[in-house]
Amino acid sequence: MEEYQAIRALAALAHESRLRVFRLLAKKGPEGVPAGKIAEQLELPAATLSFHLKELLNADLVTDRREGRSVFYSVNACNIKCFVAFLLEDCCGGRPELCGPSCPPVARKPKQIRAH
Repeated sequence: MEEYQAIRALAALAHESRLRVFRLLAKKGPEGVPAGKIAEQLELPAATLSFHLKELLNADLVTDRREGRSVFYSVNACNIKCFVAFLLEDCCGGRPELCGPSCPPVARKPKQIRAH
């Protein structure tokens, strides 16, 4: 992966809604999720979701496919692997055993209620 591609991916993920969309899609795997279900589950207006999906598509983090009248979105597993490999390429001077164990799960913050 080239540095500019990693920067695009980082920029795309550096937004709360896009990160939530990405994480939802990552959980669902290659079968993907129709756009309407994503909007429903994340409580995002269709236009807002469309904007965020476009950003994730442009960063090559997700893919889309049409099935009838629905568009399904899923993570681009190949590019995600390349992205993670790029980020960790020089981890601990090329000696991954020095990086230690993986991080424990982090408690989630309660969802904030937005005033209308």
